[in-house]
Amino acid sequence: MRHANDHRKLGRSPSHRKALLRNLMNSLVLAERIETTVPKAKELRPLADRLITLGKRGTLHARRRAFAILSSKGATDKLFETLSGRFSSRDGGYTRIVRTGFRPGDGAEMAILEYLPAEEKKAAAKGKKKKKAPARKTAEKAAPAKKGPAAGEKAPKTAKGKGKGADGEKKAKTARAPGKKKPAEGE
Repeated sequence: MRHANDHRKLGRSPSHRKALLRNLMNSLVLAERIETTVPKAKELRPLADRLITLGKRGTLHARRRAFAILSSKGATDKLFETLSGRFSSRDGGYTRIVRTGFRPGDGAEMAILEYLPAEEKKAAAKGKKKKKAPARKTAEKAAPAKKGPAAGEKAPKTAKGKGKGADGEKKAKTARAPGKKKPAEGE
């Protein structure tokens, strides 16, 4: 049973955990992308989404609540001026976690937590239709068709000669490593 497991402890005391998450939040808001361990990223993700929701409200009360979480005027200003406008048309899901492998020192699984890019690029791409590339049949038509059996016919049998392929032409010899003998024909 998982009673009273509402957050990850991250191996820290409550005050240390709160300070860690506050510092990670400041870094995420200012840089818009941080690399950390997967458990820390999973713990930080709902807090980051909640901050964007506060920023979208834009009220003085929301700004004061965000400042109480971040404790940084620069990060709070960026949240309300830049990031909240980017996600005005989106309702939640402002961040993504991309797993990047394992840290060499201790083998901890690492991840990148980042804010999603602006929606404007997708809207502009949907408005324009891409032209399809011209078919490449011109090259196929220019090349002569190979002689071969039709779909229902079998290939005619040719005499099996030494060093000749199925079409009767001479095969190219393959190079052998020095010292290797020719394999016996019975094997």
